[in-house]
Amino acid sequence: MNRKVTVVGGAGNVGATVARAVANKELADVVLIDIADSKAKGVALDIYQACPIEGSDARLIGSGDYADSANSDVVVITSGVPRKPGMSRDDLLLTNFKIISSVVEQVVKYSPGCIIVPVANPLDAMCWAAHKLSGFPRERVIGMAGILDSARMRMFIAEKLNVSVENVHAAVLGGHGDTMVPLPRFSTVAGLPLDQWLSKEDIDAIAARTASGGAEITKLVGTSAWYAPGLAAAEMVECILKDKKKIEPCSVYLQGEYGLDDVFVGVPVKLGARGVEQIVQIKLDADEQAALQKSAGAVKELIEVIKKEMGK
Repeated sequence: MNRKVTVVGGAGNVGATVARAVANKELADVVLIDIADSKAKGVALDIYQACPIEGSDARLIGSGDYADSANSDVVVITSGVPRKPGMSRDDLLLTNFKIISSVVEQVVKYSPGCIIVPVANPLDAMCWAAHKLSGFPRERVIGMAGILDSARMRMFIAEKLNVSVENVHAAVLGGHGDTMVPLPRFSTVAGLPLDQWLSKEDIDAIAARTASGGAEITKLVGTSAWYAPGLAAAEMVECILKDKKKIEPCSVYLQGEYGLDDVFVGVPVKLGARGVEQIVQIKLDADEQAALQKSAGAVKELIEVIKKEMGK
């Protein structure tokens, strides 16, 4: 194949899920980069051996050497550490900022024309750092968040109504965290508004569960989710490599859109071969706009910490 996708942190749960989905869909050859290079080689070999079963001719390698990732079309960055007991939000932020700084340096060196898809948390702040450190235009740094958050909301709605998830559309904006902004007003079931199906109490409960969807899984499993986040990132890769022009909610750099500036937050965008090909602006009411502003404010607090670290 003549397309290449690199997954940094490919030996981890999220990274391996991204790699497997990209290979299964035969979207590109896949390079798994990880500091645990032996594990990366083993995970890549395992996925590679599954390709004949899936009928995919994708090729995979695992490595600790970024030279093997050279000339990638898309680089998905899943590297980072999960939050541990006793760690503050800023502790996690600075730890993962140091990781993404070293990763972005290598990505720019070996794949200067690629599109970067950060997945590591805190997602929106890591996207801002990747954008600034890489020097890439904003169209080529796109955070995975809204697709995952919307999928969770869709699942909760479908489960509540006992309908197919294919009938459900859900909209979630804002930062990928507790302050995310589920938008029931723009969510539908079989094209009909959500409030024709569910009571306000049920809708509010689903919105709250969506915002804490990651924490719910972490409490049950003891670590962060990986299947849904990994497949959400793979969905973005597919939209880019196939030039689908599909409207998806992603974390992108805003320069005045939605009244926000110099911040990454989740909004609807058109994804294609050039990355973000359009930022779609929907008309929010006063409460929705206020919630988005609050969410962006929480992201900006983290960005300010990164700015101080970069200025040292």
